[in-house]
Amino acid sequence: MPKMIVSIDEVVIKEVQLTKERTTLGRRPYNDIVIDNLAVSGEHAVLQMTGSEVFLEDLNSTNGTYINGKAVKKQQLHNGDGIEIGKYKIKFVGDGVVDNFDKTMVVRARPAVAPQAAPASGYPTSAGDSTGIGAFHAAIKVLSGAASGREVPLTKVVTTIGKPGVAVAAITRRQHGYVVHHVEGAGNPTLNGSPIGSDPISLKNGDLVELAGTQMQFVQT
Repeated sequence: MPKMIVSIDEVVIKEVQLTKERTTLGRRPYNDIVIDNLAVSGEHAVLQMTGSEVFLEDLNSTNGTYINGKAVKKQQLHNGDGIEIGKYKIKFVGDGVVDNFDKTMVVRARPAVAPQAAPASGYPTSAGDSTGIGAFHAAIKVLSGAASGREVPLTKVVTTIGKPGVAVAAITRRQHGYVVHHVEGAGNPTLNGSPIGSDPISLKNGDLVELAGTQMQFVQT
């Protein structure tokens, strides 16, 4: 089944399978694929599927729709095509292509150049740490909601948390620790009760992050 993988700044924020003949994309909440950003028109584009063929049509959007860097009005999509809408990039994966996309609440992105398997503890070793800061071990512990009690090690350079289409934040690993910033959505994420904006904020052990109604704790050892 063909699908669209949406990302911003190389961070995957959602994956949508194309199951209907007509799939709409835009900023308004009634679209099938919602991208909550002012660069995206309310009704930006539509995907039309006929058999195994998928066509993308721009709906006279303000900022246009681009496929592989070229502005288009209507064009058939092929596996691997890259669609650009504002700062968002959407990869088209054709029908029958196998993909190991992570469907968990926390979406992992920007994998290490040469990743190595983590030990049983779930934390990476220094040898498998592409950033060269193996002394830092950190995780996000979910404190509320359906995933309460779950702990996810932060083993990638960038890990996104939240609910695509509602609110998404990104935790980035830097040379001297971790920072968090708001990626998309109007869910008003907070850090220890204070709003998280688009500017990175440093994280400390025990910090509480609330996002889309879910409370999480940053744990660093």
